[in-house]
Amino acid sequence: MNKSPRLFPNTVKGVLEALESSFGKGLYVNRVLENSLRLNKKWGSRDRSFVAEHTYEIVRWWNFLWAVLGKEPNTDRSSLEQLFGVYWKWRGFDLPEWPGFDSIRDMDIEARSLEITALHERESYALWFSELAQEQLGDKWPLLAHDLNQPNSVNVRINTLKSNEKEVIQELAEAGIVVYRHPAFPKAHFLEGRPKLKNNSSFLKGKFEIQDAGSQEISNFLNPTPGSIVIDACAGAGGKTLHLGALMENQGTLIAMEIEGRKLEELHRRIQRSGVTIMETRAWEEEGVLAELTNTADYLLLDAPCSGTGTIKREPDTKWKFEPVHLAQYQTMQFEILDKYPAMLKSGGTLVYATCSILPSENSDQVKLFIENHPEFSLVEEKTIDPATNNDGFYMAKLLKL
Repeated sequence: MNKSPRLFPNTVKGVLEALESSFGKGLYVNRVLENSLRLNKKWGSRDRSFVAEHTYEIVRWWNFLWAVLGKEPNTDRSSLEQLFGVYWKWRGFDLPEWPGFDSIRDMDIEARSLEITALHERESYALWFSELAQEQLGDKWPLLAHDLNQPNSVNVRINTLKSNEKEVIQELAEAGIVVYRHPAFPKAHFLEGRPKLKNNSSFLKGKFEIQDAGSQEISNFLNPTPGSIVIDACAGAGGKTLHLGALMENQGTLIAMEIEGRKLEELHRRIQRSGVTIMETRAWEEEGVLAELTNTADYLLLDAPCSGTGTIKREPDTKWKFEPVHLAQYQTMQFEILDKYPAMLKSGGTLVYATCSILPSENSDQVKLFIENHPEFSLVEEKTIDPATNNDGFYMAKLLKL
């Protein structure tokens, strides 16, 4: 075995408590960790990194690790301590002489791992979801199941309204950060390691944004022309909206919309940094907003709410918190969005429907149903971005309104 990093009881306890809250109370692990880090003010940066990293990795490999341990998943503290020991040995490290690890100290982790052949255990997914993905994706699912378990890199988008590739790479290099062009999407870039960027001067000046490379392709796929009228009807925090503003060269009208106005607060903060001056925000809760914007847009982006299954590598919690009832709810929502929102598009306008899901039932199936119900639209192109080493997974369809 490799020489093990030293384990400390307080930080291992922090991991176990986070797992108890996440799986015992159904809480998302990022919220659990935020609370844990806030309460444990004496933890240094290494302690915080340890708790966050190993909690996320155990969440990612939850089903697999329990299968190796030979127990049904539970949140009993002694069982979780054994699970941590299995995880630590699986990572190739030695266990300290702690009584809680005695029962698994001599366990042959490698041999037990090789005995696990069921896909949902080997790649660590809920059984119902693995079966659903297999049904919808066929032979592609085992490959995606594996790739979704590879942690993502930090991706950035260079803001062409304020800077350029050469300048950003040079300034980040001066800060000790190495930048690479994305192998599949050359306009996107990823960073070496996981550097802290919140206080980076280039970031604070708006010269680049943190945005997944696959996500960046959605705005490129819509490809709005400068001077046009563009609506991003499901803007969220606005990463794609800001990219659209840059592609428009800050010329024309860009309308960012969300269900509730409060959900656009983060976008308002990001607008100030980005240099985009052509944007206005609207909330769907405003009375008559759809009627007011009917036949307005030259380009319309519908980045619909979805299962998020294309972003499991970044959000491993999705494996366990996402349930069949949620999929049905998302599909209903997607149908309703596609049924109503395209009314904002002018004749001759371009619509892009996009999700961060790998499931055809949220993607191509929704588009086929939309075209059946709206014959004034024709499909121009579909594009699927599979999750890979340096990006999440996405689907997008471009449609033309006749």
